[in-house]
Amino acid sequence: PVVRVAVDAKDPTDHAKLVEGLKKLVQADSLVQVLNENGQHVIAAAGELHLEICLADLEKTHARCPLKVATPIVTYRETITAESRQIAFTKTTNKHNKFFMRASPLEPGLAEAIESGRISSKQDPKERSKILVEEFGWDLAATKKIWAFGPYDNGPNMLVDGTRSVDGLGTIQDAVVAAFQWTSQEGVLASENLRGARIELLDAEIHRDAAHRRPDQLIPAIRRCLLASLHMAAPRLLEPIFLVDIECPTRMIGRVYATLNKRRGQISEEEELSGTTLSRIKAFLPVNESFGFTEELRHSTGGTAFPQCQFDHWALLPGEPLELNTKCGLIVTETRQRKNLPEQIPALESLIDRQ
Repeated sequence: PVVRVAVDAKDPTDHAKLVEGLKKLVQADSLVQVLNENGQHVIAAAGELHLEICLADLEKTHARCPLKVATPIVTYRETITAESRQIAFTKTTNKHNKFFMRASPLEPGLAEAIESGRISSKQDPKERSKILVEEFGWDLAATKKIWAFGPYDNGPNMLVDGTRSVDGLGTIQDAVVAAFQWTSQEGVLASENLRGARIELLDAEIHRDAAHRRPDQLIPAIRRCLLASLHMAAPRLLEPIFLVDIECPTRMIGRVYATLNKRRGQISEEEELSGTTLSRIKAFLPVNESFGFTEELRHSTGGTAFPQCQFDHWALLPGEPLELNTKCGLIVTETRQRKNLPEQIPALESLIDRQ
């Protein structure tokens, strides 16, 4: 699901009906997700049309109560585009435990292989190693030291143990994995899911006494180290892209192109359908440009063009997320505000410690 909207019952006394209706909606539609974000009920759907159908079904069939619906928002992902420019270093507040990490982008195609299930935490380790070495150029030793995939144990990010001879490493592994799962769910830019990152624990110093390395001491420090490694790895936002399939009279192609161009659409294919006066166009359209697209296209072509949209891939959102005057920077700011986060991305100095 790449489009989300917060819903509530117009009448607070109908809240129980809404909760029950949301459960029925999920049972009736395998593509929809219902989330709880900051105490709000959020419906996540595959696109604008799917969302409209879900809301109509919820109001009329499942909850049977009037709904209050917020403005739909697009789901983004965070990624990195370079290796960390320096090794991230943090320590616990008691200064007894120290961590050194580095982030780098996954090899091209690896995130997709994880998302398709071809590579996973549950497959035979030898089979996984073979694919990673032969197809993605991994070092064999590194394939045997994968600690986790995230988020949710199956996401397109990997945590790798890159240490050598660290005493007591096993005593902190659970804390490192927990911090990694947290960070891959809530990245450094806007607390969105992370995609396409490999993070290595390069070294650690661990106190022998368990009282000085409790999870509540370890996890926050490790999370800061993870965030710092991402911060120094040229972080960017990814936006979801639809593949739009459009059939229209050949004479209307110019109007279809004009409508797509206004919305950052990119034509990928065009063909005339033999034996007809119709043409078929395939194009890529950013999801955040898709709201109202069907209506505008039909209006501009006199109701003769019929588009079908489906999610195709993630693409880098144009602009630098750390610059507020770019589209990307604006989306980061808006997302942070919506999540009640500080408006500014954390400064690197607030994440790392001095050695």
